[in-house]
Amino acid sequence: METACLSPDQQGFARAAAILRAGGLVAFPTETVYGLGADARQDHAVARIFEAKERPRFNPLIVHVDSIETAKAYVEWDAEADALAGAFWPGPLTLVLPLKPGTGLSPLVTADLATLAVRMPDHPVAQGLLAAFGGPVAAPSANPSGRISPTEAGHVLAGLSGRIEAVLDGGACPVGVESTILGLAGAPTLLRPGGLPVEAIEAALGQPLRLHGAGDPVSAPGQMQSHYAPGGLVRLNATERREGEVLLGFGAVEADLNLSVSGDLTEAAANLFHHLHALDAQGARVIAVTPIPDRGLGRAINDRLRRAAAPRE
Repeated sequence: METACLSPDQQGFARAAAILRAGGLVAFPTETVYGLGADARQDHAVARIFEAKERPRFNPLIVHVDSIETAKAYVEWDAEADALAGAFWPGPLTLVLPLKPGTGLSPLVTADLATLAVRMPDHPVAQGLLAAFGGPVAAPSANPSGRISPTEAGHVLAGLSGRIEAVLDGGACPVGVESTILGLAGAPTLLRPGGLPVEAIEAALGQPLRLHGAGDPVSAPGQMQSHYAPGGLVRLNATERREGEVLLGFGAVEADLNLSVSGDLTEAAANLFHHLHALDAQGARVIAVTPIPDRGLGRAINDRLRRAAAPRE
């Protein structure tokens, strides 16, 4: 199979939508990372996501929608969801809510859980595709499972070329880390830190979030212990470069690549996967990463780095 590279225009959207309707796979940019999209109502199409990524079937997917009204057709909406979607949609926030019966979604999307993860992306190309398709699009990150998430079309092609029908090239993703996932089937629970800082969610809700425990079962994407990994090993909180290592820095440090010389966490998040891809392409055997503050977007950056450094599953 030859993977087509489509332009982010009406012709490209129309072709991508036709591929989705026919049960094919289309990678597309969001504000966070590139997603690998399939019609969320077609079992075979959704199964092909897992096949292309070599993704475990127990790991649920996020459904991307074009509006709050569309989301309400698939999940039991509540006042907290309304407040959060009103404040942060479209944007890098995924809400996990009880699944409505009879939605027609493939059970593979939810991994047979009683909840569904939904979000409304804030990227003109993603919005153009959703409008042209007119239905729910299941889309994890467009990369082989467990590897570095893609923030450019070239990253997608490097990992999935020949396995998917097309990629919509919308340039680099501005946020650069996946969406924050918030569970609302009970007390508001942070299931995965991401592109929306936890502090902003807690301020909107007026209460602290419950945290997903390390021993809790997988209930949302991005909870695998080993994930987002380059080919080499990753060493965290490095204060010096050891022999044979390349150094990924943050702040005013000398490094092979620097996430943000000025110490800007927004810039660092946008650069994270891009820089990991670049060091991976250089054949880095060990990537040492200098300390990053665990606040704001630093929380998401550190989450991704811890999973990248974890023993490979």
